[in-house]
Amino acid sequence: MLKLARTYLQFWPTLGAIFFLLVQVILNLMLPNITASIINNGIAKSNMAYIWQMGAVMLIVALISWAAAVVNVYFASTQSQRLGKLLRNDLFHKTIFMDDANFQKFGDATLITRTTDDINQITNVTQTMLRMMLQSPLTLIGAIFMAWTLDHNLILIFVVAIPLLALTAWINMSIAIPRFRQMQSKIDAINLVFQQGLTGVRVIRAFNRDPYEIEKFDGANQDLTRTSRFVLTTVAMLSPIMTVILSLANIAIVWFGAHLIGRGLMGMGNLVAFLTYATQILLSFMQLTGVMVQIPRAQVAAQRVNQVLDTEDIVKAPENPVAAGNKLALTFNRASYRFPGAERDAVSDIHAEIQAGQTLAIIGGTGSGKSTLLNLIARLIDVSTGKISLNGVDLRQLSSDELHSKISLTQQKAVLFSGTVRSNLQFGKTTASEEEMWEALEIAQAADFVREQGGLDMQVEQNGNNFSGGQKQRLSIARTLIKDAEVYLFDDSFSALDFATDAKLRAAINHSAKHQPAIKVIVAQRIATVMNADQILVLENGQQVALGSHAELAKTSPEYQDIMRSQLSDDDLANLGVSLKAISADRSEKGGNGREPVSRALGEKGGVVL
Repeated sequence: MLKLARTYLQFWPTLGAIFFLLVQVILNLMLPNITASIINNGIAKSNMAYIWQMGAVMLIVALISWAAAVVNVYFASTQSQRLGKLLRNDLFHKTIFMDDANFQKFGDATLITRTTDDINQITNVTQTMLRMMLQSPLTLIGAIFMAWTLDHNLILIFVVAIPLLALTAWINMSIAIPRFRQMQSKIDAINLVFQQGLTGVRVIRAFNRDPYEIEKFDGANQDLTRTSRFVLTTVAMLSPIMTVILSLANIAIVWFGAHLIGRGLMGMGNLVAFLTYATQILLSFMQLTGVMVQIPRAQVAAQRVNQVLDTEDIVKAPENPVAAGNKLALTFNRASYRFPGAERDAVSDIHAEIQAGQTLAIIGGTGSGKSTLLNLIARLIDVSTGKISLNGVDLRQLSSDELHSKISLTQQKAVLFSGTVRSNLQFGKTTASEEEMWEALEIAQAADFVREQGGLDMQVEQNGNNFSGGQKQRLSIARTLIKDAEVYLFDDSFSALDFATDAKLRAAINHSAKHQPAIKVIVAQRIATVMNADQILVLENGQQVALGSHAELAKTSPEYQDIMRSQLSDDDLANLGVSLKAISADRSEKGGNGREPVSRALGEKGGVVL
């Protein structure tokens, strides 16, 4: 909390809040003395002039105290809300630019909680601290001093009452504070269940898992409810217990005060003033205890927020960024990547070079590292060893702005934002004209259904839920193509397209005057998608097992041949000039690499006929 306060609170407005709070406390402490003076010197002596005079003084003091309270509340509110605004802004900025490894480590559910609920806790406690957190101890100390000046004997009542209050507060907080920490993690859990339920609502309905999801959410909800009920009940018990102690203290003050008045050792006004100070002392202690209950929860929230803000990105910005060269080329120089804590590399020893105008296709089994390789090119993650160069410069030496200005990426999961088709395309190029938008949609084979459904201003629901999977992929590809880039990356972006649309889309990209000179990197599962690429990189278990054209790999790569046999019929292979017998003989000569062909695992008739 102190770290956040030093960073986000302004010095002079905060000092102003403290100053006007101090004025308010001093004036409030003066009022009981004025009351005592009116009773002792005015009412007791029937001196109306004195009563009117001191009444006017009391009114002025009360008005100034009220004005000071208003100014204090203004400064406390504006500073606490400013802290919340800046903190939310910094946390959101940190999350947006967070590298993929750290984002996966935190998870989106807890990041949402930290940006909303945790910051609300910090904001509320900051305002409370600038009000009651300072007001309560100042009033407590001041009231004890003023009560002591009125009578030394009655002050002994507080020697008994205050330790009782302190013991009650300590027992209460020792029970409640650990549960406050648990509440934050339980809020994370309920956010996660709720978010997954909303995101996967169609899958849940399709598999008739509604009762299971309701039960799962109810379990998380009940867990949070039980903890919250226990904590809030425990905290709520503090007030009536302290009220009882306060009432007993007042009874003792009246009892012993009456004896002192009867013996002529105390004036009636002094007893009234003493009772007022006693009320201020005990109420201040109750307020202070209430604040002390809130602080641990806010401290937990502050630790969670600082944990995100202090996280160091694994993908670091270069200290002295350099500009990329003019000769377009993308080079892999023994590039490897290992996820944190993994036993082996996700991709290992990748070496290839792609020149301007060429297309590199990456193919391999599930989990072979294809998407990881594209993430390395986009520098969402950094190579563990080796390097990847763009135009002769290591990607780690380029600023993120320059690198991402040269790269346009369609990720494996098609992501559309709520808004319109126009606004989604403008994510790729904010200054794009309508002509450029329609050109990108034509290349992506999306223009026809966009025209039919309302044009560029047709609505896009959250996550593009009003589109089919193929339509979402084509709109995502159009957004990628509209950007002026040197390298276009497609991470299995054609998987939801039929073969004819796939072929038309790739042909349109290759014949586009804008995209033909660029480098294209395509991750795909289908032979039909990659066979026309200039180079095909074959991955297996993260290893580069082959690199070459389709014709070369069909003759020399057993792994590529396995993929062909799993997808192409005998007639298709024959039309491509590839003999199954030649492939089998080649496998026998090479010893089969100890791997079972994919076609055998699927069954001899398990392939896909094109």
